[in-house]
Amino acid sequence: EYDGERNPEGERHGRGKAKLPNGDIYNGEYEHGLRSGQGTYRFKNGACYIGEYLQNKKHGRGTFFYPDGSKYEGDWVDDQRHGYGEYMYANGDVYTGEWFNHNRHGQGIYVYKETGSKYVGGWVNGNQEGEAELIHLNHRFKGKFLNGNPVGYGKYVFDIGCEQHGEYIQVKEIDKGEGEEEEEPSLLAEPKWKASEITKLTLWTPHGENPPSPRKVSLVTAVAEAVEERTETAVTGEEEMPPVAGLF
Repeated sequence: EYDGERNPEGERHGRGKAKLPNGDIYNGEYEHGLRSGQGTYRFKNGACYIGEYLQNKKHGRGTFFYPDGSKYEGDWVDDQRHGYGEYMYANGDVYTGEWFNHNRHGQGIYVYKETGSKYVGGWVNGNQEGEAELIHLNHRFKGKFLNGNPVGYGKYVFDIGCEQHGEYIQVKEIDKGEGEEEEEPSLLAEPKWKASEITKLTLWTPHGENPPSPRKVSLVTAVAEAVEERTETAVTGEEEMPPVAGLF
């Protein structure tokens, strides 16, 4: 059903309202029979899009309200979240940053509502990846991430005025004992933090070619032990949310 303007050729052109066979409703602008311009599309499942269209596809600036209560507000290209936008998840977490082909991709900030922690850095195909900073209430971690987990050299910066340097090392889970009917390959476990030294605040960054030289574990103080205890807990890893911050 359609109620609205048409051009001399009889095409939907200008403003109009249409009810689609599947029960969805569109109210907005048309060009030569296609949704183009500003409009509101209400889905039968309760979702709603308010924004720009181009040839029947979401394109330009727009806001999408999802049935689970989450919301995306930002750029769209060819029906995909693409460009820059903010996604508020059903649990209150918020991502603000770059998007590519519907995924978090580029530079962005993810704020965890439950802990107040904040991830600031790179993303690749929806995963935390690249140089980044994970900011907690009284300390922060600066380093690199891969597939949502910290990797390689990094440092913890504490508000009390010191830094703990170290490295996240990928370790294998312990193989099962003998007697198994079939042997399974060792699975990669979550990276484990290996502390090297504690220093005063420095300007060293994860992409520096000369990280601090390692020292014996005996030099690591109680601050190091506290961080290692945090990292013993595994970091778990529409839109999938990143692992819960605050576990390392």
